[in-house]
Amino acid sequence: MKRNKEEAERWFKQAEYDLESAKKNFQQNIYSYTCFICEQSAQKSLKAFLMFKGERYIFEHSIQKLAEKCYSYDRNFKKFIEYGAIIDKYYLTTRYPDALPPPSIPYESYTEKEAKEALNITEEIFSLVKNRLQ
Repeated sequence: MKRNKEEAERWFKQAEYDLESAKKNFQQNIYSYTCFICEQSAQKSLKAFLMFKGERYIFEHSIQKLAEKCYSYDRNFKKFIEYGAIIDKYYLTTRYPDALPPPSIPYESYTEKEAKEALNITEEIFSLVKNRLQ
């Protein structure tokens, strides 16, 4: 169990760094990367929780699916199943021009509102996981 806790802490530290990076991107009006880095932080936070619970080899990338798995351990993750559908769309479309219909380009396509929503959801996920890892 000690190894699981240590691994969870490593993942959670990276999630924290990612969240801080997302906030810096937001302050610079870089909304597509704010959304993507939020997705990364949320994913790593949820994986940290699952590792803390003893899971190993977590290959899932979907926030929605990870939240469902977390919900099986803790009912407080329920709302993140729905929120996951919002954050999941930022995994590819925020970075790759061919993930959006032409003439859209990712860095031109994301708004301040979307980035703020992504930050709010990710902060909620991060906060819940932080409380559960203590």
